[in-house]
Amino acid sequence: MSADQYAGDLTPREAWDLLADDEHAVLVDVRTDAEWRFVGVPDVSTLGQGVAFIEWSRYPSGQINADFVADLARTGLQPGDGRPVVFLCRSGARSRNAAAAATEAGFGPAFNITEGFEGGVDEHGHRGFEGWRAAGLPWRQP
Repeated sequence: MSADQYAGDLTPREAWDLLADDEHAVLVDVRTDAEWRFVGVPDVSTLGQGVAFIEWSRYPSGQINADFVADLARTGLQPGDGRPVVFLCRSGARSRNAAAAATEAGFGPAFNITEGFEGGVDEHGHRGFEGWRAAGLPWRQP
């Protein structure tokens, strides 16, 4: 399955709206533990929801999490249950792969947040001009 075979891409604001409109939708942050601790995490508590934290790739090795699909099932999601799953990473690359893997395993519809939590890099190598935080969506520092 190629990485473009999932339900689609959403901007951070579109992802927020989907989560707000569908109480069964789930936000899955696939960044690493280090990113969650040092960069911050999305906060959907005002929607009455939580965030599932499942590394797509392991820190510090960068190896793909071989237990990703099993970890996804441990959140309470089940293949074929039809619950929307929205994936978030730093910039939208790992979350795209996670959405494709989830779709292949029967979860979803699975969506990718294109700008991620921090967005891509600018000409100076800095992040933060796009993404979940730049869109002004709730987040917190653990």
